Amino acid sequence: MKAIVVHQYGGPEVLKWEEYPDPVPGSGEVLVRIAAASVNPIDYKRRAGLTKDFYPMTFPGLIGVDMSGTVVKVGPEVENFTVGDRVFAMADNTYAELCVVRADVLADIPEGLDLIEAAALPLVTVTGNQLLSATEIKAGQTVLVVGAAGNVGRSAVFTAKSRGATVIAGVLKRQFDDAKTVGADQLVATDDDTAIANLAPLDAVADAVGGKTAEKLIAKVKPGGVYASVVGGPQNAAEYPSVKVAKVFSKFDRPTLEFMAEAVRDGKLVIPIGLRLPLSQAAEAHAKAEKGGVGKILLVA
Repeated sequence: MKAIVVHQYGGPEVLKWEEYPDPVPGSGEVLVRIAAASVNPIDYKRRAGLTKDFYPMTFPGLIGVDMSGTVVKVGPEVENFTVGDRVFAMADNTYAELCVVRADVLADIPEGLDLIEAAALPLVTVTGNQLLSATEIKAGQTVLVVGAAGNVGRSAVFTAKSRGATVIAGVLKRQFDDAKTVGADQLVATDDDTAIANLAPLDAVADAVGGKTAEKLIAKVKPGGVYASVVGGPQNAAEYPSVKVAKVFSKFDRPTLEFMAEAVRDGKLVIPIGLRLPLSQAAEAHAKAEKGGVGKILLVA
């Protein structure tokens, strides 16, 4: 098969479109012909060696975590999938024409959802849902979603609204127009100290951005409230012992992925796709993704 092969850590230029051995499904595994993968920050951080302490690469090796495609072979002891099934998942080594995926982390693509566009959804929608869940928010309570214009943030906003919460979308001033489409009840500029100071006390914060803004926002959480983050807790969290800090690490959950994908199919949640490129142009895709501002990038096999 052809795949994007990495021989050393480095910039986008280390992503090479080369021949690579076909993977073979073992017990409990499924072989999928990739229709598309999507670019996530974890991909280019791993390529650059920024995750080697906890998520190292073996060279030559492959990268990629999001995928959608069609089942071409099932290994022993796989009962829930058959050849021809349309599937998607968070997996490993997805920047390739073929990928082996454990059956227990694979999901059927909901009827009516585009096969290629489905590749944009696994990591960001599941992460956003799990981020919001970590806030322990209840119907009638108020949660601030930081980074609401991003895909993880959009997914968190949708999840909060589906649970009956009041949602404030925290975005940069320049993102206000984009943020009007995320479905929040109100907007606040997180790069405006006056706007943050004027916030009413919050039941929870769901943070997809982190940084100095987090240190200001934790002060707005009510005693007994929760500050959940996918980028680590605020540096000054110790100053607010009455606020629970929840650090979120995305993990596969089939019901959550199916729920979020159905919401996208039904138009209740929008994950904007900014660019589609051939898988062979992954280096260009990474360069664009690292500059930011292009939306979700799909690599079409």
